[in-house]
Amino acid sequence: MKVTSVEKKEKSTVELTIQVEADQFEAAVQKVYLKTRGRINVPGFRKGKAPRKIIEGMYGASVFYEDAINESYPDAYEAAVKEQGLDDVGYPKMEVVEVGPEGYTFKALVSVRPEAKLGEYKGITAPKEEPKVTEKDIDEELKPYIDRATRLVSVTRKAKKGDTAVIDFEGFDNGTPFEGGKGENYDLKLGSGMFVPGFEEQVIGMKAGEEKDLDITFPEDYHADLAGKAVVFHVKVNEVKEAQSPDVDDEFAKDVSEFETLADFRKDLGEKLMQRKTAQAKEDFENAVIEQLVEGMECEIPDGMVEVQTDRLMEDYAMRLQNQGLRMEDYMSMMGMNAEMMRASAKPSALKQVQVELALTAVVKAEGIEISEEEYAAEVTRLAEQYNMPEDRIKAIIPAEGLKKDLALKKASELVISSAVAGKPKKKAATKKAAKKDDEGEGEEKPKRSRAKKKTEEPAEE
Repeated sequence: MKVTSVEKKEKSTVELTIQVEADQFEAAVQKVYLKTRGRINVPGFRKGKAPRKIIEGMYGASVFYEDAINESYPDAYEAAVKEQGLDDVGYPKMEVVEVGPEGYTFKALVSVRPEAKLGEYKGITAPKEEPKVTEKDIDEELKPYIDRATRLVSVTRKAKKGDTAVIDFEGFDNGTPFEGGKGENYDLKLGSGMFVPGFEEQVIGMKAGEEKDLDITFPEDYHADLAGKAVVFHVKVNEVKEAQSPDVDDEFAKDVSEFETLADFRKDLGEKLMQRKTAQAKEDFENAVIEQLVEGMECEIPDGMVEVQTDRLMEDYAMRLQNQGLRMEDYMSMMGMNAEMMRASAKPSALKQVQVELALTAVVKAEGIEISEEEYAAEVTRLAEQYNMPEDRIKAIIPAEGLKKDLALKKASELVISSAVAGKPKKKAATKKAAKKDDEGEGEEKPKRSRAKKKTEEPAEE
C-alpha cells in the first residue's frame, strides 16, 4: 500500500489517493479464486478443480478483480489512515480510478474529526425558571385522584353532554348494513368527539330504552368506502350514566392517600410538584447553557460524522424496541414509515449530539481536563454496582479510553454549567398567542372545527 496524494477538502474531509501494489493485489486475487472456484463450472474439470488460468482464460483476466478489490481495500484504507495520522470519524467514500495486473488505485474521501473553535464558555447567561406552585396547580394534581374515585351511576333522565350512554348501534348504507358499523353495549361518552360529527349530538336527549335513526354524513377524508357518504345509524340507548365525583374532603384524603386530612394531602402534593418543577427548571437551564455553548462554537462538521451517529441512534432504538418484543420493521410498518424516513427523523438529534460532543471536547482541551486512575476505578465500581456485574466484566465491555473520555466530557459539562449565570426566563409562546388573540378579536373564542379521524373497525367512530 502506498499513499500517492493527500488533499484537504471542505467540511473537515481529506481525499487520499491510495495505491495497492501488484503483490498485495495478486494475493487478494488468489484468495478470491480459492474461495469462489467451487461455484464455477468449467467443462472437463470437476467442480472446484479448474486452475485459475483456465477460468481467467474463459471469463477474462479481470474475472476476480472486483471481489479482490472488495477483499483488500479495507486493510489498505485502514493502513493509509493510520500512516497519515488521521482521526477518521465517518464512513469513507471510495472510488477506484485504475486497476490492472500491476495493482489498483483508489481514492478515499475521509471524514476527519474537526477542530472546534469555542466562543465564551464560562459565564454563559441562560434563562432559568423560578419554580412556583399555586393552589390551581395543586388542584390539577388532585384531578387524577378525583377521576379514579369518580363513579358512573345509572340515571333515568335524558342523556346530556358529559354523560355516558350505553348503546347498541348499526349503520346502513341505502338500507344495507356495512362492515364495521355495528356495536353492542358500547360505552359512549357524550361530547368526547369519539364518533363522527353529528352522531353524539343526536344521542343527547335520548333516554334508556329509546331507539332512534340518526342521519349521518361521513367526512370527505374518511376511508374510501364511506368517505362523504350519507348513511343511517339505528341506535338504541340501553342505559344512561352520569359521573358522580366524590366530596373532596378529609375522608377523601384518607381513602386515596396515607394522610388524615385534605390539607396535609394537598401540602404533600405541592411539595412533590415543587420538587419536579425544580428538577425540570434545573434540567432546562443546563440544556440552555449547553445549547449556547454549541451556538458559540465555530466548526465544520463532516456529513460522515453525523451519519455514523445516526446509525448509533437507529441501532439503540432498534435494541429498545427489541427489548419490548417489537422488531424495527414491524414498528415502521405500524407508523407508516420506511428506513429512510426513520433516518431522516433521527438526523437532527444525531447532529445535535455530535455538536455537543465536539464543543465539550474543545472545553476538555482548553482546560487540560484529565481523568486520574482513581477516578476511572471509581467509575468502574459505580457501573459494576449499577448493573450488578463484576468490575472485570465492565472493563471488558467498555474500553478504558472510551470511559475516560466520557468522564472528561462530563467534567467539561459540569465546569461550563457551574460557571453559568441564571437569567430571566423567556416569555412563553402562549402569552404572545393570547395577546395576538386580544388584538384580533378582543379575546373572543372562535368556534372550534371538529376533525374526523379515520377508523377501520368502527366507521361510526371519529
